Amino acid sequence: MTADLAYLIFGVALLIAVVLPAALERVALSAPAVLLAVGCLIGLLPVWDAESLSPIVHADVTEHLAEATVLVSLMGVGLALDRPLSLRRLGDWRRWSATWRLLAITMPLCIAAVTLLGWWWMGLALPAALLLGAALAPTDPVLASDVQVEGPGQPSESTGTIDETDEVRFALTSEAGLNDALAFPFVSAAILLAGQAVASEWIGAWVGFYLVGKILIGAVLGVAVGWVLGRIAFRSSKESMRVADRRQPLMAVVVLLLAYGVAEVAQGYGFVAVFVAALTLRSVERGHEYHRQMHATIERLEQLLTLIVLLLLGISLANGLLADLTPGGVAVGVALVFVVRPLTGWIALTVGRRRPTSGDRALRGRERLAVAFFGIRGIGSIFYVAYAAGEAGFAELPELWSTVGFTITLSVIVHGITATPIMRRVGAQR
Repeated sequence: MTADLAYLIFGVALLIAVVLPAALERVALSAPAVLLAVGCLIGLLPVWDAESLSPIVHADVTEHLAEATVLVSLMGVGLALDRPLSLRRLGDWRRWSATWRLLAITMPLCIAAVTLLGWWWMGLALPAALLLGAALAPTDPVLASDVQVEGPGQPSESTGTIDETDEVRFALTSEAGLNDALAFPFVSAAILLAGQAVASEWIGAWVGFYLVGKILIGAVLGVAVGWVLGRIAFRSSKESMRVADRRQPLMAVVVLLLAYGVAEVAQGYGFVAVFVAALTLRSVERGHEYHRQMHATIERLEQLLTLIVLLLLGISLANGLLADLTPGGVAVGVALVFVVRPLTGWIALTVGRRRPTSGDRALRGRERLAVAFFGIRGIGSIFYVAYAAGEAGFAELPELWSTVGFTITLSVIVHGITATPIMRRVGAQR
C-alpha cells in the first residue's frame, strides 16, 4: 500500500470517528463497533496481505500501540473519578466496596474459568490457557466509555462538594482503572510457566514479587509522582511553576509518562502507577477546573489511539486474524461474554453484601446485573497477548490471537448494542 493511499484511508476513517459520537447519540450502537466495521471494510481492499498487519508478525508494534492506548485511558479514568480514596478514611474504602469485590472475586474467577475452558474445550497447554484467561479477564478501560463516568465533576453550589452518585458507572470505571494492572501477575505466571516446567522453581518469587511486590511498588510510586506534580501544578510558591493557573493541560501527559517510567524502572507495574498517580493528582485540588481541561486533552489523545487500534484490528480481522479460530475458541468467547463474566460479577456484588438502607447508594438488583454484564473486553487483551508473545514461546499463539480477536469483536458488538438502552433504563430507575 502506498503512503498516499494510507493517508486517504486513515483520513476518511478519522472523519468518520469525528462525526460518530453525535450521530450515534440516540442509536443503540457504539462508536467502537462502527470503527471495527469500517476497519473490516478497509481490510477487504486489495492492498493488504495476510502478514501486512498481522499482530504475530508485528508483535512489537502491536504491543506498544496497545500499551500506549491503555496508559492514556488509565490516566483519563483516574482523572474522571470524582469519588475520593484516602488511605486514612475507612468510609472512602467502603464507598469503593463494589470495586474491591470485582477485583478480588470476579477477576480471579474469570481467569480461573477461562483457563479451565481453554485447557478443556480448546485443548491448550496450561501456559497458553492461563495466558488466555489473564488476557481476557480484565474489563477494558478503553472501549468501556459508554458505561463509564463522563469526566471530572465540579463542586455543588449548595454544598461545595463533588458528589458521584451513579454507582453503576463508578463501579465499572474504577474496576477498569485497576484490573488491567492486577491481571499482569497472571500473565507473568503464564510466561514463567512456559519457561519453567517445575512450579516450585518460580512460585515463591511469583507470589512475593510479581503478585505483591510489583503492585506495591507501582502504587507507592504512583502516589509519589501524583502528589509531587500536583503540589507543583496547584500550590507551588513560584507562579511560573503553577501550571494550573496557566491552564496547561499537557501536565496530564507529563504525569502519565513520569509515573509509568519511574514505576517500570523500579520494577513495578506501570499501569498501577499511572492510575494511582491520576487519582492522587485529582485529590490535590479535587474541584479545580484544570482537571476538566487535562481530562479533555487525554480524552482526545485516547480517541485518536483507539481509532488507530480499532481500524488495524478490523483490517486484521478481514485478513486472516480469525483463520485459526476453532469451535472451542468460539465457545470460550461466548461463554465469557454471556456466562462467566455476568455470573462471577453477580456473585461478587451479591454474596455477603449488606442490605441497603433508605438513602443508601449501594448497588441495587438491576444495577448489580448491569455491572456484572458490562465486562467489556478490548485493547488491554491485545497488549497482554502481544507482551507475553515477546517474553516466551507459546506454540498455540495463532489460536490465542484468533480467540482474543473473536472475543473482542463479540464484546464490542454485544455490549455496544446494549449499552445505551440498558444504561438509560438503569439511570431512569435510580
